[in-house]
Amino acid sequence: MGSQYKPSSVDGVHSDVKVVETPTKVRPYDVLLRFLGLSLTLVATIIVGVYKETKIISYAGMQFKATAKWEYMSAIVFFLVSNAIACSYTAASLVILAMSRSSENSVTLLVLTILDLVIMALLFSANGAASAVGVIGKNGNSHVQWMKVCNVFDAYCRHMNSALVLSLIGSMVFLLLVALSVFKLHNRSI
Repeated sequence: MGSQYKPSSVDGVHSDVKVVETPTKVRPYDVLLRFLGLSLTLVATIIVGVYKETKIISYAGMQFKATAKWEYMSAIVFFLVSNAIACSYTAASLVILAMSRSSENSVTLLVLTILDLVIMALLFSANGAASAVGVIGKNGNSHVQWMKVCNVFDAYCRHMNSALVLSLIGSMVFLLLVALSVFKLHNRSI
């Protein structure tokens, strides 16, 4: 009742051995983190770009109309443009990942890791600039006679704070992407 199967051999190699190449899939956490980064930076960009607040201000017996918009402060312009760049890059990197046959391509992984690092640095610097302006807007600066403005444009400041929190979380997502990619590249080199 035993099997009488004898594998045939050709040039000393067994023909019953089949080599099956399994295509490696794109890492699911990479795609998930990129979608998260895309959505966070997109929402932060939309909040800053769309919202503005207009108030009538009384000062020294006069009344005038003042508007708070993203275009009026260079740090907020930098914040908006940086988030838009990060959002665009993330969409492009998702397309690259979808088009690549595997995530095991070292060159693609290295290029994406370097670009993730650049985007992370860009976002962290934009968040720092927007935070500095936000602190001055909230507290003012008595040494240079800058008055606080968040007591007047309170809704605008709340929207900016929410966009800043979203962008900071997006920065952390890119930090996590860089750390995971470096770990993967390191494991491959061992």
